[in-house]
Amino acid sequence: MSVATAPAAATTTDPPAYRWRWVVLFAILTAEVMDLLDSLVTTIAGPTIRADLGAPPSTVQWLAAGYTLAMAVGLVTGGRLGDLYGRRRMFLVGTVGFVASSMLCAVAQSEGTLVTARVLQGLFGAVLLPQGFGLIKEMFPPRQVGSAFGLFGPIMGLSAVCGPILAGWLVSADLLGLSWRMIFLVNLPIGLLGLILAVRFMPESRDPAAPRLDLAGVGLISAAMFLLVYPIVQGRELGWPAWTFASMAAALALFAAFGWWEARRQRRGADPLVVPTLFRKRAFTGGLVAGTAFFAGLLGFGLVLTLYLQVGLGFSPLKTGLTGVPQAVGVIVGFGLSAAGGLARRHGRRVLQAGVTVMAVSALGFVATIHVAGAVTPWRLAPVLGLFGIGMGLAMAPFFDIILAGVEPRESGSASGALNAAQQFAGALGVAALGTLFFNRAGGGAGVSGAIETVLCAVAGLLVLTFALTFLLPQTARAE
Repeated sequence: MSVATAPAAATTTDPPAYRWRWVVLFAILTAEVMDLLDSLVTTIAGPTIRADLGAPPSTVQWLAAGYTLAMAVGLVTGGRLGDLYGRRRMFLVGTVGFVASSMLCAVAQSEGTLVTARVLQGLFGAVLLPQGFGLIKEMFPPRQVGSAFGLFGPIMGLSAVCGPILAGWLVSADLLGLSWRMIFLVNLPIGLLGLILAVRFMPESRDPAAPRLDLAGVGLISAAMFLLVYPIVQGRELGWPAWTFASMAAALALFAAFGWWEARRQRRGADPLVVPTLFRKRAFTGGLVAGTAFFAGLLGFGLVLTLYLQVGLGFSPLKTGLTGVPQAVGVIVGFGLSAAGGLARRHGRRVLQAGVTVMAVSALGFVATIHVAGAVTPWRLAPVLGLFGIGMGLAMAPFFDIILAGVEPRESGSASGALNAAQQFAGALGVAALGTLFFNRAGGGAGVSGAIETVLCAVAGLLVLTFALTFLLPQTARAE
């Protein structure tokens, strides 16, 4: 829906602050676009950034893992900050911080500064993104909420297709001699537009019954995530010293301490970060592990594919972005069949299982393509990447809804927040583990082709694990 028609959507009974709800929705969508673009563009530009800064291979992993790890940490409290201090206020803080950290990325002269700025992007994004969902539910009447959320699909689909192409073109075109820095400067006009619309039209909103913050819980889970991901990324370059294994062991201990702390808070009548009773439910625990395996394989594959195309095959950033178009289009097709086409509603878990199966088969098909094709070209990769994307769309559409069907309605808010944070953490873990596997195999005599084949088999293995764990989930999502 165009911004020009926004006032007509309101009625005479609307609160005055809500009469520009469609304009506010457009501002919320700018935040989603910035997040999606920043999740995609650094993957395409990573090899160029590393070469320009003279950085070690792990920098490519940290550009993705730093952002998603910070997002995972921040998401567990980002929504509560809006409930406590005002969603409009937190939206403005998040937008300003996200744009400012994007500018810091653009001017970074070292890998340390750039990775730090990426972490800041993730933290501010975690403050920014949750506010939109609360605002939509408050501003729109029940009959329009579905239409409002329905706009996210096309916008995200368009961004998924155009984002890598835009990133590849900006890096290859080297506009104003800025090369990869332009991918971060794109956030300036998008963010300023969202900021102007939010300042002018967004109403303030908060939840008077919002749960209190659990800062100790945030500290424990943040430390556990970092102590697990950091040694996986850095261990290979440092020769796997003893402290890397000690760090991973300490991470497991902190995950256990987090569970103990949350149970203790609930017993004392305080608000836990994650409701401990969720972990007694087969659907939630199975879904949490399945989601971790699924998204780790998914995001790790995205990074390694870019490394294979640019480092192994010598593709330019633009050619790399164009090579990924069939996968992005496949996601849109699969999502449309699953959600809009009603397959997920009618067949539930079986659609999720079908999607995961298609992805595993196409990953192994990728390996066969490398062996059979004399020269790997974008056209020869298009069928397997398109099929992989269709499987992604089929699986992702019903994923969270089916998991949430296995929890009580009063637990759904905590479960949803935990699942979203776990998705981001899984992405960081997948980038760390599969990226390290790729570099280890490539530098160990297998070459880039051997390395991508090993990673693809690992991705297929994670998808098989996901498939097995789906049998712990409910058959269908909960009825509306």
